[in-house]
Amino acid sequence: MKAYFAETTVRWSDLDANMHMANASYMNFTSFARIEFLRNCGITLKDFAHFKMGPAVLREEISFFREVHEGQQVMISVVLSGNSSNGEIFEFEHDLYDKNTGTHLAYSRVFGLWFSTTDRKRMIPPEEIQNKLMNNINPKKLRLLSFKDLKELPIHPKNIDPKIFEK
Repeated sequence: MKAYFAETTVRWSDLDANMHMANASYMNFTSFARIEFLRNCGITLKDFAHFKMGPAVLREEISFFREVHEGQQVMISVVLSGNSSNGEIFEFEHDLYDKNTGTHLAYSRVFGLWFSTTDRKRMIPPEEIQNKLMNNINPKKLRLLSFKDLKELPIHPKNIDPKIFEK
């Protein structure tokens, strides 16, 4: 199976005050690439609307290797690296490369789940969606995920008393 790559060009609006790509832009690029990958699998935003679902990212980590500048053409790989047995939980990995030199610019790993836009909770994707996705990946390279992986995310919410915000 050939790796999937999405292509984009760094725009002025992707830059920070140091005139290189802003950290948030890396996340936007990987999100764009995942949607392109899903579209390539035959899963469209219309499908998401029809099934009242979408991907919900719970954690994204990025390692930066080289500065990226305005006008630079970037190739973003998309690999489904993990999936739960029922398809509810997913993990994607991305590598960002300079299109002209092949220089490895950054790496990203995204952990999330499929989310019901009506019930506002996690959901098992319909079989039609799962089949389209699984027909476009190598299942032998998937890490099997479970709810244990959700519970073992390194950071958990810790509510505080809002009175500490009072002046």
